[in-house]
Amino acid sequence: MPPDGDDAGDVFDQAADDDVSDDAEVDIPFSEEPPLDDAPVEDASVDEVAAGEAPVVDVPVVAAAIPAQAVPRKRRKRETPAEVAPPEDEEPAAEVVPMEDPELRAALEAILLVVDEPAAELQLAQIVEQPVERVGAMLEDISARYTAAGQGFDLRRAAGGWRLYTRPEYAAYVERFVLDGQSVRLTQAALETLAVVAYRQPVTRSRISAIRGVNCDGVMRTLATRGLIEECGTEPETGAHLYRTTTLFLEKLGLNSVDQLPPLAPFLPDDVEEVLDASG
Repeated sequence: MPPDGDDAGDVFDQAADDDVSDDAEVDIPFSEEPPLDDAPVEDASVDEVAAGEAPVVDVPVVAAAIPAQAVPRKRRKRETPAEVAPPEDEEPAAEVVPMEDPELRAALEAILLVVDEPAAELQLAQIVEQPVERVGAMLEDISARYTAAGQGFDLRRAAGGWRLYTRPEYAAYVERFVLDGQSVRLTQAALETLAVVAYRQPVTRSRISAIRGVNCDGVMRTLATRGLIEECGTEPETGAHLYRTTTLFLEKLGLNSVDQLPPLAPFLPDDVEEVLDASG
């Protein structure tokens, strides 16, 4: 205690004024989150709690200080293909209902009566909704039945498909009915040029002219206009256009490929080798 009798409170106030009067202001760092106190907190007694004298201890919320990225997520179970439900609007594929042989035979005959060009087996199978192998076997059976029964028409393969044709022995009657006295045919020059293209294809115009001995440009244009021949590239050596027959040519002759053309040897002239040598 001071000798002048001042109390302790006055002494402390004076000391505080002397402490901060001449010193610069210092900002004490402030943390929004109070640090955790490692010292254990003593339990307050019952009397202190009742009297309101128990110290108030702020317990920091630890979970708020933990970043969200540190919390492990619950891994989602991967769905297997078996667990994925099919879409509701997807309908199951329709089953192919087998047709009886008589019904299938009648359906194919009805279609072949109205086609204007040979129909492929795949196209017919899609229409009747039956396997291609069964449709092909049925077409073979129909053709054999017509031949065995001696019908005036026949079912043949032509240009990669199937079509009904009249039999050659009745061609005179059919020609008389169709033409009715009017003959619309290819000229002799056109037939000769078409024969050269059919047997020598692919062939150039110059080679055809050399074989026939005359210029064939006009005849070639006529055959191309009627759809009997077509261009099929160029010759590597000269760059000249190459020509070949079309599927319409096979259809008109009732052939499936040019391999079915009759042998040419019986119709060749005696000096054919000289002609070929002259053509180069």
